[in-house]
Amino acid sequence: MTGSMRTMKCFVVGDGAFGKTCFIISYTTDKFPTIYVPMVFDNYAVTVMIDGELFTLGLFDTAGQENYDRLRPLGYHRTDVFFVCFFVVNPASFENVRDKWVPEIMYHCVKVPFLLVRHTDLRDDKTTIDIMRGNEQTFITQEQREKLAQELKAVKYLECSALTQVCVF
Repeated sequence: MTGSMRTMKCFVVGDGAFGKTCFIISYTTDKFPTIYVPMVFDNYAVTVMIDGELFTLGLFDTAGQENYDRLRPLGYHRTDVFFVCFFVVNPASFENVRDKWVPEIMYHCVKVPFLLVRHTDLRDDKTTIDIMRGNEQTFITQEQREKLAQELKAVKYLECSALTQVCVF
């Protein structure tokens, strides 16, 4: 292990109001937030050990709503890795990975790698499943998710739950 701690800027992007902030708060505090607090920009830090080396991860969270499309990229400078998120109960958020989020980060940060992150919270929630069926929506299949990650050249595909902390890094 080396004596100095390296820092890594991690920027989390994805559609608004679909769990990015919960994901970050759950990871950095080991607690699931119970209140939704809309935000424009926030950042969190956590120290982790990666391959025997200490890192400080700076986790940057921004609003995914369209109103912030011009403001959000201002924070991308010097980002080391992006987490491109979509929510299991919102197929449109999956489509926006290809149509909005990856093109946006590639335009501003051509060579910065990204991970594709699927939020699995509410995947087994009966009410949510009933609503999706009523709207004639289905969950995105494993094959579709893996194909998109490969097609877009994500360095990794993760399935995470902020609620249960399963696979939150």
